[in-house]
Amino acid sequence: MFEDLAVRTENLTRRFGRFIAVDRVSLEVARGEIFGFLGANGAGKTTTIRMLCGLLSPSEGEGWVAGYSIRTQPEEIKKIIGYMSQKFSLYPDLKVLENLKFFGGVYGLEGEELEKRVGEVLEKLELSEWSEEITAQLPLGFKQRLGLACAILHHPQIVFLDEPTSGVDPLVRKKFWELIYQLAEQGTTVFVTTHYLEEAEYCHRLAIMHQGRIIAYGSPGELKHHWQEPSIHRVFIRLVKEGGR
Repeated sequence: MFEDLAVRTENLTRRFGRFIAVDRVSLEVARGEIFGFLGANGAGKTTTIRMLCGLLSPSEGEGWVAGYSIRTQPEEIKKIIGYMSQKFSLYPDLKVLENLKFFGGVYGLEGEELEKRVGEVLEKLELSEWSEEITAQLPLGFKQRLGLACAILHHPQIVFLDEPTSGVDPLVRKKFWELIYQLAEQGTTVFVTTHYLEEAEYCHRLAIMHQGRIIAYGSPGELKHHWQEPSIHRVFIRLVKEGGR
């Protein structure tokens, strides 16, 4: 019954000492879906992403990514996902092309296949004319594009994007979301975290997270209808004011 799910969690929990960063999170993400994780900084979004990517072990509960257990099969998960972290994690002293070739090699691409994929993502993300530029010298919006290019280089089944548009202007954010839609149209599942309330409207479904817990879950239309509010922004503000009830 779970064949069509890209991600599933049951009571996923992560503690750091006495602090509960993620508190019994249960969710399901369909294959080919754009699933949004909305919440303020510190809500637990990044910690959840890191567990799903096999980078952090849960304290309690379980999760599955493409059918693989995050507890017992994290290395298998890493092979079939793409991950763009909140903090820019590429090598600033390398050229754009060098970063792409390095990460392609990490993902096991080589020879003609690597050259082909690098050329495809350079064109798709409109980075071709920047290929010989030093990464540190790129405008922020193009750094974000390069981060996405490295994450999708190996045709991952699922892409995790952690605050991918943080710090960029609205026009750049709009362009980035166009790229996300293109990925989903090609069958890639996209799991994206954001604290920009207007971006939640772009997702097929989303979970609103507050103090480590999911306090609302559904499509933007369903959430607005349920709470009788005109926007996700209003839904979010109302829920947080009411303490997540």
